[in-house]
This record gives sequence, C-alpha cells and structure tokens, in this order.
Amino acid sequence: MIMDKYDLLKLENQICFPLYALSREVIKLYKPLLDKYNLTYTQYVTMLAIWEDEKIIFKKLGKKLHLDSGTLTPVVKRLEALELISKYRNKEDDRIVTIELTEKGKALKEEIIKVPEEIYCKFKGNEQTLIELKRCLDELLRLSYD
Repeated sequence: MIMDKYDLLKLENQICFPLYALSREVIKLYKPLLDKYNLTYTQYVTMLAIWEDEKIIFKKLGKKLHLDSGTLTPVVKRLEALELISKYRNKEDDRIVTIELTEKGKALKEEIIKVPEEIYCKFKGNEQTLIELKRCLDELLRLSYD
C-alpha cells in the first residue's frame, strides 16, 4: 500500500528494476558459455534469430529482436567479420539488406546447440515458475509493441 506520494519512486515499487536486474543476471550466466564461441549475448540472440530461417531481411531481424538499426548494425558487422553471416543488398531495391548464414554460421549452430540446456540447468526453482515467467514476459513484450 502506498503511504505517500514518494512511494512511487522507491526502487522496490518499480517493475523495471527486477526485469533489469534479472536480465543482467541471466546474461551473466550466458557469458562463460558464449565466450567459448567468441560471441556476446546480443550476437548470440541475433544468431538464434538467423538460424531459424538461415536468410532474413535486416529490418525483419531488427523487429524480431526488438533492436533498432543503430544497435543491430554493429552486431551484424561483427558477425560478418566472424564469417558467420554474409549480407547483401537486394538488386531491385538496394534499401533492402538480406542477412544469410554462411557455412561457418551453419556449423556453429551444431556446436552451440547445448547452450540453452546448460543455461536452463543453471536456473534454480520450479520449472513451472520459469515457464510461467516466460509466458508473462512474452505477453508483456507483445503488449508493449501493439
């Protein structure tokens, strides 16, 4: 129950803070696993999205990852430098950039396949709680972009 007008400003009353803190903790869990593959967390989730289709339009990739082009462009450039993807412009409309997996990117998919399971094992708590948390977060994310 809110006692005074400043209770709204207390950290413990913010929905953003536990989301932020949990996100940082989860990303910390990924770091040692992804270091083996020379990937950051953002590069990893970008690769996850690309692996789904093996070829994707840059704009669609940004929408899928909820990243603007200013954030996504350096990630894509780094993945291209690692030779995991290639990118090229559409011949009919050069504003359209396509991202495509390379053979090295396809091979990485096979190598990195155990990461989600290793991460899941690091979470403590009830499996149903994690499933419900994921469902709630997906719903909140969907609502924030409608």
